[in-house]
Amino acid sequence: MKISVIGAGAWGTALAIHFALHGHQVAMWARNREQLAAMQAERENKRYFPGFALPDNLTAHTELADALDGSGLVLVVTSVAGLRDSVEQIKSAGFGHLPVLTACKGFELDTGLLTFQVVQEVLPDNDKIGVLSGPSFAQELAKQLPCAVVLASQNEAWISGLVRQLNTPVMRLYANTDIIGVAVGGAVKNVMAIATGLSDGLEYGLNARAALVTRGLAEITRLAVAMGAQQKTMMGLAGMGDLILTCTGALSRNRKVGLGLASGKPLHQVLTEIGHVAEGVPTIDEVFDAACRYQIDMPITQMLYELVRNELSAKDVVERLMEREAKAE
Repeated sequence: MKISVIGAGAWGTALAIHFALHGHQVAMWARNREQLAAMQAERENKRYFPGFALPDNLTAHTELADALDGSGLVLVVTSVAGLRDSVEQIKSAGFGHLPVLTACKGFELDTGLLTFQVVQEVLPDNDKIGVLSGPSFAQELAKQLPCAVVLASQNEAWISGLVRQLNTPVMRLYANTDIIGVAVGGAVKNVMAIATGLSDGLEYGLNARAALVTRGLAEITRLAVAMGAQQKTMMGLAGMGDLILTCTGALSRNRKVGLGLASGKPLHQVLTEIGHVAEGVPTIDEVFDAACRYQIDMPITQMLYELVRNELSAKDVVERLMEREAKAE
């Protein structure tokens, strides 16, 4: 099958490399024409994913129509901020009928929509829309180290068939029809990873980290269920699995945000030093707004919201969480 990957960051490139290594024809496209031309010529994404050669059956295109022509699946791996525009360009190019999986995690700013909901809004007649989510770092996938992720869609027949088509010994796929739960888990775990990075950076220890991860899962679950998800989804790869990896893995960008803030650096400097999109930062505002809208108690999110608005210091966030009134779990 030909797979079109929209977005040429680290995760998009890793997914493209993986599927190409497992026999699929892969075509990549992104807004930066110079980057795509360089990737095609140099056979490497030196800007965002250096050190990983592009397989021969992976091509980078400067024209969107060329990347989409003959495709059986579109993987949108942009930032959440770039998602809507990318899907609108796919539609304008005449390929809005193609199956779409989003592989970015978060809520759209201002609308508060989950990624698949953005696609549904742009492509209302497309009944093959889903998300790819779960515990997975780009570098490890490109090295072909094993992982397991979830493909979720309301279209059970399509997503089950896609799992069979794309499943490999390296990336084990699980089908799920609870697309809200899978999308919420992938979005909110990034917020919790920032909190865990704060705790680790302040050297509060492993006990505090375990408490934050556990209470973070409780927050994610409360919000997901309020939005219509199934509680059991939060116990799986897209919930607990992704949360554990992002909160503890050294490759986690969002955990690095927390570590940087704990060292006293301003947020803009931390993000500049990371050099990649850390979706947890813009997600904080949207999760806080969702918690207010659904009247859900999310103290970790609230403290981070106050932190990024410069109303709390990094140290105050963890201390105030620990000083909350005692209650039953």
